[in-house]
Amino acid sequence: MTRKLPPLNAVRAFEAAARHVSFTRAAEELHVTHGAVSRQVALLEAWLGSALFRRSASRMVLTDAGRSYAAEVTSMLDRLAVASMQFAQQDAPVSLGVNAPPTFTMRWLIARMSSFQRQHPEIEVRLTTSLSTVNFHENGYDIAIRGAHDPLPGCRSDPFMTELVVPVCHTDLLERGRLRDPGDLRHHTLIRYATEPYSWPDWLEAAGERDLQAANTLHFEQMYFALQAAAEGLGIVLVPLFLVVDDIVAGNLCAPFGLLAALQRQYYANVPLSGKRSPAVRAFCDWLAREGRDTEDSIANWANSMGWSISAIAPPDLAVPQPPDTWTVPTV
Repeated sequence: MTRKLPPLNAVRAFEAAARHVSFTRAAEELHVTHGAVSRQVALLEAWLGSALFRRSASRMVLTDAGRSYAAEVTSMLDRLAVASMQFAQQDAPVSLGVNAPPTFTMRWLIARMSSFQRQHPEIEVRLTTSLSTVNFHENGYDIAIRGAHDPLPGCRSDPFMTELVVPVCHTDLLERGRLRDPGDLRHHTLIRYATEPYSWPDWLEAAGERDLQAANTLHFEQMYFALQAAAEGLGIVLVPLFLVVDDIVAGNLCAPFGLLAALQRQYYANVPLSGKRSPAVRAFCDWLAREGRDTEDSIANWANSMGWSISAIAPPDLAVPQPPDTWTVPTV
């Protein structure tokens, strides 16, 4: 059966005019002239063979037939608009806002994002960086990644990776000698930064060198700059091992004391407590968990190859033990 449809532009013009009961306001909505709306309505009336409006010198009203027809047309156009919008959105990428610390984003997250994009091409990730207090309402992100000692209050906090903080430096400093045990740090420059998760006094106390005074200290605002200074051989910095393990394996950096007195906390994927987690949020959190496990496995394998045991490190809520007597110091 062949459909017998009226001219659709005329139907659209009539529907707007019927809603506003005004050709002028309909013309403004449709961005056409008053005369264009009038001609389209007249065309539809001729096609239908019935008057839709009753006009007088002072006002214009719908006829009974026009009022009934307008109700049906408005309903059908609304359904068409909804169906068209749903169809257009079904293949549109789902937007996911992720906020994370700057150095973590640059040195760990971005390097792994391609695998998430391959697995979930339908999700468009918007990455922002910040160290500020998590506030989903004001900042508009869906997931906030933070390193912390405990889950963040007011959030659902899923731990996905353990952060081990150890001293790191350029291999040249180790090769020059005088860096065989923590006491040798008195001959070196300690690099500090404002956002450090642990301070040098924290590590020195855990390593049994509470009163040690270093030869010099360099201060930076961000971890990224402090780490770059260490890579240039300017001193020794306390940083999360997972951020530098690739550089250590490549021989560009070293952990001169291994896992001795390693300090630790957790990295969490934080989402709002209110509301149900979307499929995109669940997918990203699951992916973070897998990537975190892979990173921890890589660190464990590297540590074992050096004769160090990750199992010697205490859980985050326990005191850090002293290393065993058989602890070995790397030579590279």
